[in-house]
Amino acid sequence: MKRRIYWLMPDLASARRVMHDLVQARVDAAHIHFAGPEGADMRGLHAANVWQTSDLVHAAESGLLIGSVVGVVVGLGAALLFPIVGDAPQWEMAVALAVLGGLFGAWSSSMIGISIPSPRLARFQSAIASGQVLLMVDLPRARVADIEALLESAHPEARFAGEERQVPVFP
Repeated sequence: MKRRIYWLMPDLASARRVMHDLVQARVDAAHIHFAGPEGADMRGLHAANVWQTSDLVHAAESGLLIGSVVGVVVGLGAALLFPIVGDAPQWEMAVALAVLGGLFGAWSSSMIGISIPSPRLARFQSAIASGQVLLMVDLPRARVADIEALLESAHPEARFAGEERQVPVFP
């Protein structure tokens, strides 16, 4: 598990300097994400993608669970009430419908979740809308203090905006 730290930069120039300093500090660019105002020129920055800015992962997980449960219920009903061959229940049908229900649920929910803003970033929406740039860095626990100290000393214009204790490795 990693920790995600949030910092608010006052502008894009500051964000570009922070990106340079983080790469120089050997933070993998794939773990650095910036979210800026709509239409901002994010050139030179590793812009946050749908994994960070939408509710995609939570929606897919929920859809997988709900779809699997519905698939099991429908599958059990079909296996007991409508056996395909003979009079014995077809338990394979329950398993197959559970898998199909889970896949369909995950797919359909992810299509909805991709259009919903991440609840994790809701507290930063007003700052981003006013022109600030949000920095999200995913770090191993051992590096958090060092990187925070670097940002505090090298970028007094930046403002620490919080930390999440458990960020899954994916995404």
